Amino acid sequence: MADFLMPSLGADMETGKVVQWLVKPGDRVKSGDVVAVVETHKGAIDVEVFLDGVIDQLAALDQDMPVGAVLAQVRPQGAPGAPAPAGRLVTQRPGPTSPRADAGGRDAAVAPPAFAAPPPPPVGPTGRARVSPAARQRARALGLNPDALPGSGVGGMVTLADVARAAAQAPFAPDQAPGAAAAPHTRASGFDAVQMRQAIAAAMSRSKREIPHYYLSDNIDFMAASDWLEAWNRERPPEQRLLGAVLLLKATARALREVPQLNGFYENGAFRAATGIHVGWAIALRGGGLVAPAIHDADRASLTELMAALSDLVQRARSGRLRSSELTDPTITVTSLGERGAQSVLGVIYPPQVAIVGFGRVVPCPWVVDGQVQVRPVVNVTLAADHRASDGHLGGRLLAAIERALQSPQDL
Repeated sequence: MADFLMPSLGADMETGKVVQWLVKPGDRVKSGDVVAVVETHKGAIDVEVFLDGVIDQLAALDQDMPVGAVLAQVRPQGAPGAPAPAGRLVTQRPGPTSPRADAGGRDAAVAPPAFAAPPPPPVGPTGRARVSPAARQRARALGLNPDALPGSGVGGMVTLADVARAAAQAPFAPDQAPGAAAAPHTRASGFDAVQMRQAIAAAMSRSKREIPHYYLSDNIDFMAASDWLEAWNRERPPEQRLLGAVLLLKATARALREVPQLNGFYENGAFRAATGIHVGWAIALRGGGLVAPAIHDADRASLTELMAALSDLVQRARSGRLRSSELTDPTITVTSLGERGAQSVLGVIYPPQVAIVGFGRVVPCPWVVDGQVQVRPVVNVTLAADHRASDGHLGGRLLAAIERALQSPQDL
């Protein structure tokens, strides 16, 4: 029997709440299956299981549980079930991120009951459509009637995806309605803005307190990339066009192959290089706040694949449909302020990562080419890196590699 634990979806997460189970005892699961919806300060997250077997028991819904708490038990296929006595308590895993473990390292024996009765049948005796708590809450926030929505879940249950789909098909978004933005404490975007801000503050305070940052900056001639991008987009319909951000993303991912010392984590007093390049792309959420979910293996994806991944990620982040693996896997963060941003950004490292790369907006600047001053599109790139894991020499190599990559966009 293996325990499926409450994941840590970033350094700024301490607790989460299961608001929907997508499986029931007896269901077979395999690694990568989405089995639950967990509500955090970042919104409702689709949580994947990374075990193979049969679901044996599930934690109760709607209870705040610390990171590391047991959410479910999974037994290997063919193994006999071992149902626990009713009312069994949470087996909380002690760990540095567990906020409820006391100073003596004892588990939180006062935690609420972990395992609940099997989920109720999908259709109630009244015949009214079943709606998950998260979907009902989200639908109400969007001004939709959850009981009137078609459900795609088990037995026709209305899920968060169904609500998001209905909201997208509505004639206008409810949060665009008059007065919708005036309520500061409402969950207009699937997350609590106050909790999000508090979590960001806690994570960034920890970063500035514990990580000795150093900063580098450089300006990059963006003419080659801009010309190539214009030629690429000219002959294609809008849905196949690329954004400049995709070139920045791919150039950074490629550069990290040359400087792997900036792609990984600083944990337990040492740097640990990541086995893949999973770029966390910073996305501003409606209503405030940021998330930086991972684009997996960004160095190996084509530009069109990255464009599709980026569009999908932004859409799901803003509708509260991210996956747990996307929040736990980033090996470095990239933030691009876009056309409406500032000319440069000096990022704060998201622990336990060891670097963050920032791109400002592209602006026309005087640039010397073959001894002549010309006006060229220029983008400023910055690096904030952890001095415990690297130094300025390595950081400079990364920025130089990014610049070289952007001078040959056809090779990205």
